[in-house]
Amino acid sequence: MNKTIAVIRGDGISPEIVAETIGVLDTVAARFGHTFTYQEAPMGGNAIDRFGVPLPEESLKTCLASDSVLLGAVGGPKWDDQPPENRPERGLLKLRAAMGLYTNVRPARMFADLSAACPLRADIAAKGIDFVVVRELIGGLYFGEHRFDRLDGQERATDVCAYSEGEIRRVARVAFEMARKRRRRVTSVDKANVLATSRLWRRTVTALAEEYPDVELLHMYVDNAAMQIVRDPSQFDVIVTENLFGDILSDEASQITGSIGMIPSSSMGDGSRGLYEPIHGSAPDIAGQDKANPIGTILSAAMMLRYSFDRAAEADAVEAAVDAVLAAGVRCGDIWQEGCRLVGCREMGRLIRERI
Repeated sequence: MNKTIAVIRGDGISPEIVAETIGVLDTVAARFGHTFTYQEAPMGGNAIDRFGVPLPEESLKTCLASDSVLLGAVGGPKWDDQPPENRPERGLLKLRAAMGLYTNVRPARMFADLSAACPLRADIAAKGIDFVVVRELIGGLYFGEHRFDRLDGQERATDVCAYSEGEIRRVARVAFEMARKRRRRVTSVDKANVLATSRLWRRTVTALAEEYPDVELLHMYVDNAAMQIVRDPSQFDVIVTENLFGDILSDEASQITGSIGMIPSSSMGDGSRGLYEPIHGSAPDIAGQDKANPIGTILSAAMMLRYSFDRAAEADAVEAAVDAVLAAGVRCGDIWQEGCRLVGCREMGRLIRERI
């Protein structure tokens, strides 16, 4: 297999964790006889510093010409004074839209060896945490019209949330297909008692469910879903929801697993090319100190191998290596506990590569 991977090294700790992830991919390539070619695609705060914009056209072209994209987190306080249209995060939104990545998949799985790090009561954690949040990614409030005006002498802000049946149907289909490969339950999250977009969401998902009689469909208001994720996360299999709700719920889900630094994600459209990134931020306060946890990014690369490159054995090898390192009691600072061996970013990457 010969694949070209666009690499966005990002800001803060991201260059460190992306470097360890590339090392893992190179180890996979050596073991399984593949070739990965990496193309640099600057994006985020570092791109603003170098080129004046968060996503240079050349970087966008590189991503669109690649087989997949590996992304480190972007942004940080350094660029807070940028105008809204030129903030680092706008580069990410533009990239998602240009690549047609309308589905974000974030697994929430508690590693058995990290159960002590789960903030939930032991009896709740003991029931297990293993579900997936499927989030619509290029619609809703984040991509609607944003404007400021004045009313009665006061400044007013308006954000427009809009969804079409087609946008809802395509992301819901991803959720139903995924549920068929898991425990056959989809929970659709909305706010249909208040929002028109949510009422359309619920009608559309309900209609699509008729094509999946083997999958159970449940509807849940977003406020109740937020409560149920911490009350009894074991009830969930696949959660599907719109952009804003999915952003919030998937971050909540990541925290109950023990650490946001452990959670990977994939963003996909209609083709095989995807964008793979950890869900944590750029953590500029620990940048360059070898303290970052690279596991979320490494597991994102495993998702790339599985979903974009259709290489299950290679993905399994990466995930098994992570499990083995954790089982040996090796921890980065964010997941460290008494009696474990504390290591930095580079050592964690080396140990995972060693087990592959």
